[in-house]
Amino acid sequence: MKIAVVQEPPVYLDKAKSIHRAVDLIAKAASQSCGLIVFPEAWLPGYPTFVWRLSPGADMKKTDELYALTQKNAVDLSKDDLAPIKEAARENAIVVVMGHQELDGTLSGSTVFNSVAIIDADGKILNNHRKLMPTNPERMVWGFGDGSTLNVVETAVGRVGALLCWENYMPLARFALYAQNIDIYCAPTWDSGATWLATMQHIAREAGCWVVGCATAIEVSDVPDSVIYRDELFPDAGEWINPGDAVVMEPFGGPVAGPMHKEKGLLIADIDVSAARASRRKFDVTGHYARPDVFKLTVNRTPQSPIDFD
Repeated sequence: MKIAVVQEPPVYLDKAKSIHRAVDLIAKAASQSCGLIVFPEAWLPGYPTFVWRLSPGADMKKTDELYALTQKNAVDLSKDDLAPIKEAARENAIVVVMGHQELDGTLSGSTVFNSVAIIDADGKILNNHRKLMPTNPERMVWGFGDGSTLNVVETAVGRVGALLCWENYMPLARFALYAQNIDIYCAPTWDSGATWLATMQHIAREAGCWVVGCATAIEVSDVPDSVIYRDELFPDAGEWINPGDAVVMEPFGGPVAGPMHKEKGLLIADIDVSAARASRRKFDVTGHYARPDVFKLTVNRTPQSPIDFD
């Protein structure tokens, strides 16, 4: 089976145009006989890199304005904002893993989450995971997810699960996915470089599954002139804001495709899904290598809500 990893930027902070671009990329992957396509963290409508580039105190007004723009362009599942992506998955018979900034449209109508949706080849959303722990200044713009979405789901290409960015440094979150017979582990991120790539290889060995890592490859020239404070946020016109480093790691091994560094396009990899389970003969961290008499993990999968209506 072929899989595709997206190393193209969205139309930064423009949901409608980014969704249109995503639909084109899905069709492109399908035209190359791919059964799965994985998008980076917060690809819709773009990662809020401004939280790392503005001072939390002195630039609070600017952060507020950029947050408002992000909020306006976030995905609201209660309004079926991913409908074009779902339809593209169905039309092209391809599984889509989509990183997106998600607006909570059912409770406060205001909080934004860092989420990743797994959409099956029939166009149905099988899981929408919200990042459990936003990292450092990300907490200025994102709410906290809960354990109800720590799920590995059966798709047309095998059992797929996803954790976002530095959630992949949380051993218990990883363990919760490993225990669900995972074939393909997706790690949409904003991170890149040697340390992140080493983490992807470690997870492939620890989990005994295929691992897909991908960040948004984006240059300053990809950021529309209409984005407020653009020149202040990105003063170096030639900067690679993120080099991408898309990679696919094989079970208990190293890279079979990538890393794709400072390039744009689709990273295509051939994988044998059945190799994941077979590789766990040597080391099955939640199976024969587990020691439940010594260690045991409890996961609270109850959805958390600040209010209950009778």
